Amino acid sequence: MMGSVEQLDDELLQTLERDFREVAERAGKWLVCEPGCSECCHGPFPVTRLDVERLRRGLAALGEQDPQRAEVIKTRARQAVEQLREGFPGDGASGRLNQDERALDAYIGRHGSLGCPVLDPRTGHCELYDARPVSCRSYGPPLRFDDVDSTPCRLCFRGADRQTVERCRLAPDPRGLEQQILTRMGVAAGEEWETLIAFAVSYL
Repeated sequence: MMGSVEQLDDELLQTLERDFREVAERAGKWLVCEPGCSECCHGPFPVTRLDVERLRRGLAALGEQDPQRAEVIKTRARQAVEQLREGFPGDGASGRLNQDERALDAYIGRHGSLGCPVLDPRTGHCELYDARPVSCRSYGPPLRFDDVDSTPCRLCFRGADRQTVERCRLAPDPRGLEQQILTRMGVAAGEEWETLIAFAVSYL
């Protein structure tokens, strides 16, 4: 792969945006995602090292434009980390998650009402929208990861028949660009680790 990690990440994001836009056009009224709808911005979820790097670049850029807003995000993140450390399924100091999916699912369930620190609680808008993780960019429609299918957001496709849902199923990053970029970053297979957004942006 040619180009810097940032250039390759831009290619990944453009691909995700194009594929999501195509699915949204097929879905029409069934996909109700819009600015200010922030249900999916509550509850922690794993993010990759590539997501972390992108979030940190975005926060650094915001810090240059609006230091006060950036500091508010960091403060919210630090407060969230204090809550998230209890029962953390991994290293609570670094924020690295372990591979115990059952423990992670239970942990996420316990913190399901906790807002993302990057979410502006007044407006319901993401303050680092252009730097948001891959998971945020594909949430809403039904997804397919390899041979595993997931259900759409509970607010979307209400009353839609199965054929409509399947016609709008999205396979994010089918070329595996994200993993290729992680490899380019020096993340060897089997050495990947994930964390949470609050840990990613709390101590910058």
